[in-house]
Amino acid sequence: MRMTEQRRVIARVLENSTDHPDVEEVYRRASAIDDKISISTVYRTVKLFEDAGIIARHDFRDGRSRYETVPDEHHDHLIDLRSGQVIEFRNEEIEALQDLIAKRLGYRLVDHRLELYAVPLDDPKKRA
Repeated sequence: MRMTEQRRVIARVLENSTDHPDVEEVYRRASAIDDKISISTVYRTVKLFEDAGIIARHDFRDGRSRYETVPDEHHDHLIDLRSGQVIEFRNEEIEALQDLIAKRLGYRLVDHRLELYAVPLDDPKKRA
């Protein structure tokens, strides 16, 4: 893939993001760096990066595709339905349970994606 300067800017924006931005947010951040970047360039570049396996697309039930660079290590997501915040986590018990379920059903797990949708507990004392 040919890396133009605008693609480099978009790649840096995605690499530095910790909040799973949508295309419009990537555009806002990229155009703040290079005001010649158009929204269509961002859409095309995001699609190109996704097709190349550089970034992953997520649909967290908020009506927009959100993106993150493909992580070095697997992780799952908890989505706060009130704020929209996406919390990344890894839990070895969940990972082991998923493998066990696949084996019991006669399969070898090769990939998965876990998204938990939640609302904060009203009483902070109940959080454990």
